[in-house]
Amino acid sequence: MAIAHRRIGSGPVRVIVLHDWFGTSANWGSALDYLDPHGFSYAFLDCRGYGDRRDVPGRYTLHEIAEDVIELADELGWDTFSLLGHSMGGKAAQQVLVRAPGRVEKLVGLTPVPAAPYEMDDTTHALFYGAAEDPEKRRIILDLITGNRASRHWIERMVAHSLSVSRPEAFAGYLADWQPRDLSSAVKGNPVPVLVLVGAYDLALTADVMRATWPTWYPNCRITTVPGAGHYPPHETPVAFATEVEAFLRA
Repeated sequence: MAIAHRRIGSGPVRVIVLHDWFGTSANWGSALDYLDPHGFSYAFLDCRGYGDRRDVPGRYTLHEIAEDVIELADELGWDTFSLLGHSMGGKAAQQVLVRAPGRVEKLVGLTPVPAAPYEMDDTTHALFYGAAEDPEKRRIILDLITGNRASRHWIERMVAHSLSVSRPEAFAGYLADWQPRDLSSAVKGNPVPVLVLVGAYDLALTADVMRATWPTWYPNCRITTVPGAGHYPPHETPVAFATEVEAFLRA
């Protein structure tokens, strides 16, 4: 059965896009309106248990996401492609790189989870691992990672979206895989060109975290801070986000 996905554009630069822990292929804010459909072909994939693939059973792991990305690329006839991964999707993109390094042209990590295990103290662990069943914990996380700056209405919409389009077992399952997983030795020294976009107001995946991790593994890594944004530049600064991504992928 063909893998359901969302397509934007029909241009020569081919990009497979992976969403974050809270989102789906549809939850990229108004940035979707500013992507160049003539220069790029974007394929937005929903992880199993999310969005258009909410009812697709799975193991809910990064390995499984990588397998689905490769299968989707084969279905599209894309021998090579670039990857854009947001947060959890940024770590999943690195799993794709491990799985099929010769097929990945460039990698864009948007406020991405680094390759090493994501360390959590006891309080943070309880917050994140309780979020599958507790909407209030999802709200607290979203407020934190956007720098306590986003409107309550926007956060409530994001919480409602995550609750309606993802299965709780998928939401919990992916966290249990991406948080402790260590890909650092597998990606260390990979020459793929990498752009890391970090929101200036992200209080979790900060610029300091990015500088201490990504360049130690990827020799061709550039880190760019997005002013005026936290963890969700496609929502917070959509034009700047689209411009940065496409300038890097075109180069």
